[in-house]
Amino acid sequence: MNIIGISAFYHDSAAVLISDGEILAAAQEERFTRVKHDSNFPINSIKFVISYSGVDINQIDALVFYDKPFLKIERLFETYAKFAPRGLVSFLAAMPVLIKEKLFLRERIINELEKIGLERNIDILFSEHHLSHAASAFFPSPYEEAAILTIDGVGEYATTTIGVGKRNRIEILKELHFPHSLGLLYSAFTYYTGFKVNSGEYKLMGLAPYGEPRFYELIRNELVDIKEDGSLRLNMKYFGFATSLKMINSRFERLFGRKRREPESEITQHDMDVAASIQKITDEVVLRLAKTARRLTGLRNLVLAGGVALNCVANGKILRESIFENIWIQPASSDAGGALGAALAYYYLGVGSERKIDPFDSMKGAFLGPEFSDDEIEGALKRYHANYQRFSSFEQLTEKVAQLLSEGKIVGWFQGRMEFGPRALGSRSILGDARNKEMQKDMNLKIKFRESFRPFAPAVLSEMKTEYFNISVESPYMLLVSEVSERHRKELSSEEKNLRGLKKLDVVRSDIPAVTHVDYTARIQTVDKDRNEKFYALLKKFYEITGCGVLINTSFNVRGEPIVCTPEDAYICFMNTNIDYLAIGNFLLDKSQQAYNFTPLKKSFILD
Repeated sequence: MNIIGISAFYHDSAAVLISDGEILAAAQEERFTRVKHDSNFPINSIKFVISYSGVDINQIDALVFYDKPFLKIERLFETYAKFAPRGLVSFLAAMPVLIKEKLFLRERIINELEKIGLERNIDILFSEHHLSHAASAFFPSPYEEAAILTIDGVGEYATTTIGVGKRNRIEILKELHFPHSLGLLYSAFTYYTGFKVNSGEYKLMGLAPYGEPRFYELIRNELVDIKEDGSLRLNMKYFGFATSLKMINSRFERLFGRKRREPESEITQHDMDVAASIQKITDEVVLRLAKTARRLTGLRNLVLAGGVALNCVANGKILRESIFENIWIQPASSDAGGALGAALAYYYLGVGSERKIDPFDSMKGAFLGPEFSDDEIEGALKRYHANYQRFSSFEQLTEKVAQLLSEGKIVGWFQGRMEFGPRALGSRSILGDARNKEMQKDMNLKIKFRESFRPFAPAVLSEMKTEYFNISVESPYMLLVSEVSERHRKELSSEEKNLRGLKKLDVVRSDIPAVTHVDYTARIQTVDKDRNEKFYALLKKFYEITGCGVLINTSFNVRGEPIVCTPEDAYICFMNTNIDYLAIGNFLLDKSQQAYNFTPLKKSFILD
């Protein structure tokens, strides 16, 4: 049975194809169109998953959408009625779009599929939003049974669910409903601190360690009532998202004694303290929800999905509290992963298929996107008249790249299938030496063109994770935060300990300073040979040369653009940044040997 799952029209449109339960291919639409978080119908993603899987469009048995449009419209009507007459202008503006995109979605899907060759009727089905998240968390996990926790902004009505998964079944035990939402609360603070909602939440999380949670009590007393079980109620007089296009209102700004920070303006200590405060609230709520999930299910395994599941700081707190023995987090936890969950929900819950459990997980390391042969790569490089060296073996390339990294060079690394989800995991990555104290600032400002405070993640050889970090479990998807181990930390002077704000950036805290955040934490990726063979080989060679088993791993893109997908994307990014070398397939490009008057031939890769 061949099933396509899709997400669209809100955030991170994507398509996934599963065949008899096996995940064959998955990709976000943004990677093809080069529009970050593209929410349009994922026609290019559908074309990709079909072509890569070798399945004809007329061999598809069903297409499943990741939420239920009619329920979402019903909730919107109820919300506007509840808050009337507030929000009338917003309501009138939203309705035509909602009717066009939601009410006629089945017809839209059929029309789009007919354009790419569909000649017969197929089932068009709709899964509830949080059920899609729950299915994406449980069914690919390595557990026969597990507690399920999904947390995001809002689906149809639900904003948080606690459930239980056993073999091929899922049962939702508790739900929290709109407008009371941890995801929307966090996004409100993302907006208030001047970052973009649905993409700037990472920045808010990264900013938190620079501040003190001095607004914690204010938030607890005025904005949110947190119950013992982790459920919460927002004081809606401070928020605008239910009735307008703004997350917060003027009351919110007065409460914190300052207007919203203008995007791109100076980040102040006030912003850092706000970030620290909402992160503390988030940690508290997530921990309470996890404890409730354990109490309700009595199970030792936990799986997570939804946008808030990408808050790796909160995930790390669950791990350290030992609420569960095992934790697995869907690497594409946002709406993109909902496309996967929708397909899996139909296959197991709708059809009743038997579930096969992979002892690792069934995500294939999240390497589910396009890949390119050396001939295809060379063809792209020739079109740009690029100067390159071709190695006769991957082993030779690896040895050369490891040497370059040990010398402080920054390398674009493009190998194998593209990752599914927001993290680069060693297939579309920019790499650097974690021992270099200047590397964090240099890569942020000169390569990524982003804020200097943002931390970089370490990729560490799996067998060396306990050497460098206080973590005993695998973290292959970069979704857990843990502390750098004491043996690798450096003693700080009293003056250094008393530094505040961004001045903390200048302090060397460990012998891997480029991946050590100001609170001694790191967002860890463990790399093992079985799931990530090529990246493991590079890390291993770097360790043999330097005695260090850790590299900086950040996504191969610049601020405001999606992760690169094609050889063309990689070359354009390489040429428009201060990346020193590009290792792409078995080819190596030296920036100093390239012509600088190149013109991009194209900025996107739309499938024919």
